[in-house]
Amino acid sequence: MWKKLKRIFKHRWLDEADTRKAVPADMLERLRGRVAASEVRHSGEIRICVEAGLPFSDLWRYAGARERAVTLFGKLRVWDTEHNNGVLIYLLLADRSIEVVADRGLNQHVSQPQWQAMVGRLGKNLGASQFEAGLTQALEEVSAVLAEHFAQAPGEINPNELDDSPVLR
Repeated sequence: MWKKLKRIFKHRWLDEADTRKAVPADMLERLRGRVAASEVRHSGEIRICVEAGLPFSDLWRYAGARERAVTLFGKLRVWDTEHNNGVLIYLLLADRSIEVVADRGLNQHVSQPQWQAMVGRLGKNLGASQFEAGLTQALEEVSAVLAEHFAQAPGEINPNELDDSPVLR
């Protein structure tokens, strides 16, 4: 019970101000530019979401970053792309954890162990509070996978189906 209360306190202590501190406006703009540049190479859509802590309802039922990332994948409509190849990169500051959730079109080409290996590599930067480095690495790795399986043909224009700006919560 104490462990649960400690976790709730940790997550509720952080708020959107902490998110903006970890991801200031200049970093937000650099990440937006990187997402836009990435999407020129493939037909996929990438969203980045950074959240300070989990909502109370998720904490009470002891849900983790993965469950929250899947929920936000739906709420941010990352699943709603023409080729079903949207990807959400989710960073949870309270736990310093990162999750990658991909739509079914991309998951046909990438196995769950491959995604888990990617997330494992990404966590190293986050432990040292190097949020920009961790998110940039995640973006680069996701972009490489999308470019491999959904490469943009020369001269083809990829309509921007989702906003490139990271979401801060």
